Amino acid sequence: MSATLIGSVARTTAPHSALRRFLALDAVVTGGNGLAYAAFSGPLGRLLGIGEGTLLELGIFLALYGAGVGWLAARRRPPVLPVKLVIEVNYAWVAASLLSLLLWDAPTAAGLAWIPVQAAVVAAFAALQQLALRAVSESE
Repeated sequence: MSATLIGSVARTTAPHSALRRFLALDAVVTGGNGLAYAAFSGPLGRLLGIGEGTLLELGIFLALYGAGVGWLAARRRPPVLPVKLVIEVNYAWVAASLLSLLLWDAPTAAGLAWIPVQAAVVAAFAALQQLALRAVSESE
């Protein structure tokens, strides 16, 4: 993916702005998911076939993680190392999500659909952030 394509997806030609927008989108989606998982861990757990306690813990983690990513997105020039950490954590989340499909005892049909979809979204965030970070590095 070229810097031009990244710029068009981010609707800006400024590499730092593109990176910040991808981080902000990640923060909103991740934080929103986390809050939903934490607030509705019982009903969502039954829908997805995930234990209520597990979903509550994931929700708290995701809400805090989303807040951290949001803090990075709010920076004029997000520091490279924390951005790289966000990218790596996102890729690790994708791997863990897909692995959970193999190891999980009883996901429901909704869980079997939701897990790959959310993993694909997180993978897209990671890829866009990685490309935008590369564009930032090339512009400096």
